Amino acid sequence: MGAALLLGATILPVPATAFPATGKSAVVNYLRSITGTGIVSGQHNKEPASSPGQYTRQAHDVTGQWPGLWGGDMMFRADDVNNRQRVVDQARQEWANGSLVALTWHACSPTVARTCEFEGGVKTRITDAQFQQVITAGTGLSQTWRARMAEVAPYLRQLRDAGVPVLWRPFHEMNETWSWWGGRTGAATLFRQMRDYFDSQGLTNLIWVWNVQDNPAGGWSAYYPGASYVDVVSLDAWYKNHPSAADYQQIQAIAAGKPIAIAEMGKVPDAALLAAQPRWAYFMVWSEQLRGGNTNAEIQAAYFHPRVLNQGEIRF
Repeated sequence: MGAALLLGATILPVPATAFPATGKSAVVNYLRSITGTGIVSGQHNKEPASSPGQYTRQAHDVTGQWPGLWGGDMMFRADDVNNRQRVVDQARQEWANGSLVALTWHACSPTVARTCEFEGGVKTRITDAQFQQVITAGTGLSQTWRARMAEVAPYLRQLRDAGVPVLWRPFHEMNETWSWWGGRTGAATLFRQMRDYFDSQGLTNLIWVWNVQDNPAGGWSAYYPGASYVDVVSLDAWYKNHPSAADYQQIQAIAAGKPIAIAEMGKVPDAALLAAQPRWAYFMVWSEQLRGGNTNAEIQAAYFHPRVLNQGEIRF
């Protein structure tokens, strides 16, 4: 573990092995198998979609290692939506290089155009009546939302056809109110409807990741769509640098044996966190927070921790 070979005073990465085309169960079973003993390093890559590996490259620049998990986004701005193919191509390359793949989607509200700005488009509030229309079949907003999902499905299907399982995290931070879907327990219905729709489209490669933020108000289980709809239970750590002991327990109680993960964090995990909370299966550092919120020494300590699994150390 720690993805390092020591040769004199030089630290060399462990050679990565390309993953074969496989189904989602291989990844889910792998995450389950490392629970309590290992944790996969992850790095998110936000916009622009024209450069979907820029933050992963930063991790490599600091550590000499590639993260064991690459993260990307289906995006929202016009230029980025038009470059979704680059995101998919990057995901295929990362898988071929020996890293797991995660995708999220900062989706525009169905009350605005199909492409939008974050402010007023993703980060916006819609009325309760509008939200009910989104989740009610046959309404205009429901049809608009169905069309938005239909636009994304072919990109995910490309990854299925390439044998690339995807840790798919829709409607993230469901318990927060910044997004058009968040802060409503009805968002669990949106999650279930998306899974039903994508299942009907044959997207059998999606590993469904449910997500909340570490809001101290708690009550996260009220947003849970149900065990049959979720493969991984995840937490975003933003109220504090690292999940608290209470956060860790609450997530485990909801997961009921499913793999758990830290899907977003600004501060890399340290030895104390990894010792106290050993059941996280992966962590994902958020884009610019890698360099903006951590020293090089902290990043290196995380990547070279004996329990951390980087590219080249993941074996199905």
